[in-house]
Amino acid sequence: MAYSNRNFVYHLRLIKSYFAGQAGGDVVIKVGIVGGTGYTGVELLRLLAIHPQARVDVITSRSEAGMPVDEMYPNLRGHYPGLVFSEPDTARLAACDVVFFATPHGVAHALAAELLNAGTRVIDLSADFRIRDADEWACWYGQPHGAPELLPEAVYGLPEVARDKIRDARLIAVPGCYPTAVQLGLIPLLEAGWVEPQGIIADCKSGVSGAGRGAKVGSLFCEAGESMKAYSVGNHRHHPEITQGLSDAAGQSVGLTFVPHLTPMIRGIHATLYVRLNGNSLKRNDVELQQLYEARYKGEPCVDVMSWQSCPETRSVRGANVCRIALHRPQGSDLLVILSVIDNLVKGASGQAVQNMNIMFGLEESAGLAFPGLMP
Repeated sequence: MAYSNRNFVYHLRLIKSYFAGQAGGDVVIKVGIVGGTGYTGVELLRLLAIHPQARVDVITSRSEAGMPVDEMYPNLRGHYPGLVFSEPDTARLAACDVVFFATPHGVAHALAAELLNAGTRVIDLSADFRIRDADEWACWYGQPHGAPELLPEAVYGLPEVARDKIRDARLIAVPGCYPTAVQLGLIPLLEAGWVEPQGIIADCKSGVSGAGRGAKVGSLFCEAGESMKAYSVGNHRHHPEITQGLSDAAGQSVGLTFVPHLTPMIRGIHATLYVRLNGNSLKRNDVELQQLYEARYKGEPCVDVMSWQSCPETRSVRGANVCRIALHRPQGSDLLVILSVIDNLVKGASGQAVQNMNIMFGLEESAGLAFPGLMP
């Protein structure tokens, strides 16, 4: 019965918003952001500043409480007059229609249930609800899961896979950056059953913003510039999230080798993916492989399937909520190479979070997101 009451509160809010719009204005989604001082937080602010139907009412930061948003981020001057960082206050956050968590793992565990009980929808950009198994999450994140009772209803927010579930969800787990690039690159082949589910290799490169805004020696310019290195080989926290999604697409367990690298750029992820055709699929020609991807992502506003043997560049998606994909088949063998690029802060984080919000509230999916990448 409690669940029904919470749903009633949420639907009542939607009805009020609808009639407010009918009375002479567009529906406005009241937004709260928990943890607004990191890179995903400021990216949310940048995107929501131009969103036609969203308004940021609350943004929290314990360390920067009282500071005006546009003082910390001068690029937002003129967009958020009067908005200041504040201490987390559940009552103020619960007055919002949706709350984004742009926080380290573990924070959303403590607050999500209270907000959901108040009828507020939650979109979590951390890893708190991405892995369905609480014990597995604990193994990878080094602490007990703080809200295992919420895992059954958390929807993994990859719109190209779970759009129908996202529409009715109360709690969204926004996919990680590496998992987004890898899954979008491989899902068509795994869904079709055209490739071997074992021996998949994901060789991925990320810009330094993926490490967050906190001061770390490895992210310093003098440390990361003019260099590239692999890290967390075989034990990166995104590994179980990626294999979970790929196994869902394949309908069976997959074997994945995932090797991330740090590259001397600010934004961007480049995933080079290696798989082998299986059985009758060996007879598939290049045209059929290309058509598989074009058909799977036809009408998807945030996936761009490029022409055969193209080489997508990370700079082409910088600042844009899009994943660009291209296929290669070296020497016409059974090996396929899929190239997948995204901006780790947009389609890999905040942009995908806004895309989820748009779907949840019945808005145009690309609202506030329909802009090209930045060149140069």
